[in-house]
Amino acid sequence: MWSRRAPAGRHRTTVSHGATNDPGRRTPARREPDAASTSIVPSRCTVKRRTPWGPSWKAVRRAASSPSAHASEPSATRSGHESGSSDATATVAAAATAVNARAARLYWSSIRTVSFFMTSWLSFLASRGAHAGAAGVAHFGDPRAELAAARDGTIVADISHNALVAISGDDARAFLHGQFTNDVEALERGAAQWNGWCSAKGRLLATFLLVRHGSEYLLMLPAGIAPAFTKRLSMFVLRSRVKIADAGERFVRIGFAGERAAAAVARHWGRTPGPMTSVESELGLVVALDERRFVVLATPERAPDVWNLLAGDATPAGAEAWDWLGMQAGIPTIVAATQDAFVPQMANFDLVGGVSFRKGCYPGQEIVARMQYRGILKRRMAMGHVDAPRPPMPGDSVYSASFGEQAAGTVVQATRSPEGGYDLQVVAQVESLAARDLALGAPGGPPIEVRDFPALATAS
Repeated sequence: MWSRRAPAGRHRTTVSHGATNDPGRRTPARREPDAASTSIVPSRCTVKRRTPWGPSWKAVRRAASSPSAHASEPSATRSGHESGSSDATATVAAAATAVNARAARLYWSSIRTVSFFMTSWLSFLASRGAHAGAAGVAHFGDPRAELAAARDGTIVADISHNALVAISGDDARAFLHGQFTNDVEALERGAAQWNGWCSAKGRLLATFLLVRHGSEYLLMLPAGIAPAFTKRLSMFVLRSRVKIADAGERFVRIGFAGERAAAAVARHWGRTPGPMTSVESELGLVVALDERRFVVLATPERAPDVWNLLAGDATPAGAEAWDWLGMQAGIPTIVAATQDAFVPQMANFDLVGGVSFRKGCYPGQEIVARMQYRGILKRRMAMGHVDAPRPPMPGDSVYSASFGEQAAGTVVQATRSPEGGYDLQVVAQVESLAARDLALGAPGGPPIEVRDFPALATAS
């Protein structure tokens, strides 16, 4: 015990308890909240409901614990939407008596990230033989055959690895026009366009399909970047009369492509829409990306019927086959690893109609315009092929002999190739593309075969 004189003349005594068991030095007892004081909103994914074409949650829980539930080996798919890790897949037999039990793995591998209706949709696909990936269907049992069908035949694919965002409101048109790279004000009802969103540095944060549907705009982009995209875009709304909402629960996304696709669309929807236009019926909305590729947006209630109709003319396929077709069409897909890495022209986005040079300001517009009119563009995107021990990933560096230890470019997207090995999009120095001496991952790494691409002829 010691004492000292306080400033105001008061005498204060301090007592040290030392290493005693005095109650004053004991740690307060921890109290856990009781049920009455805990407020947790249950997830929609945990609500016990039945759907017309999915098993009940009780059936799924019983199936998950039964010996018959099993998982297949991990998928070898390593494309832009899968963050570099191998997918845990689930195999479901075609026998109707085993659907509930063997679909359980697909349910529970998806329940962490998608809504209740999407788990029901994925369960329906599981009954058709789907193997689940991290964000949707990876494949239907034979990825190589599906890629071959994408190249030579017709495929129908679940493209749930793409999110859907709805933007509406009295000011939606002007708001989007002032944010995106393309001319939104010129977009007519029922029409579509490739569009992008740039940072202030003029580099792409996202590329996406934009469709004007009735009084709203539907925007489809990779699910991996969708939450951050919508959050950031919402920051610019301010007092504008604009509503940004997730439309993923309203529409199932189905890709349909190939030599018989146009005829099948005409047969089921009454006509085939021209490129970047749409047609709608009670089956859903069909958007034509070109003469051979179509995106179908169907309600959850109609989606199984639509799938069954299209599957009569096509081979069911997973996300990788659909992404391979997009790469062949020259469409760059920006994912988290490549955000803020490319000015639109570097990724050939101007060549596929994703940039308007006649519109007013948008974020990064001055830099994009300078690239266009001053001829200072030194990089372009090309298609390539590589035989490598591991799948190329978005963001991987590529090297050229003329640049030594310095990276000459970056992988944009990659999938397995129908020919074996991997096909990839790569943004690289124009002189390296012309020299065709690119290597993956390191100087002297696996050589990349640079294939002819229209961008090389117009590179500045």
